[in-house]
Amino acid sequence: MQDQHKKDNAISGIVTEALPNTFFKVRRDDNGEEMLTFLSGKMRLHRIRVLVGDRVLVEIDPYGGKGRIIKRG
Repeated sequence: MQDQHKKDNAISGIVTEALPNTFFKVRRDDNGEEMLTFLSGKMRLHRIRVLVGDRVLVEIDPYGGKGRIIKRG
């Protein structure tokens, strides 16, 4: 139930740059702005790879910080 709530708040975007320590820059689809994101724990656990050019779902931090990549594809 909680995962469904997370996906409702998520926005889609495209990875534009891969940075060290599983950080990425993602360009949002809705306004074209780039934001700093990191991989979620489940994606690290299952070793899901994210490459430049991949379309991803990002959950935005409510306090205006970084975003968390929760799904690839």
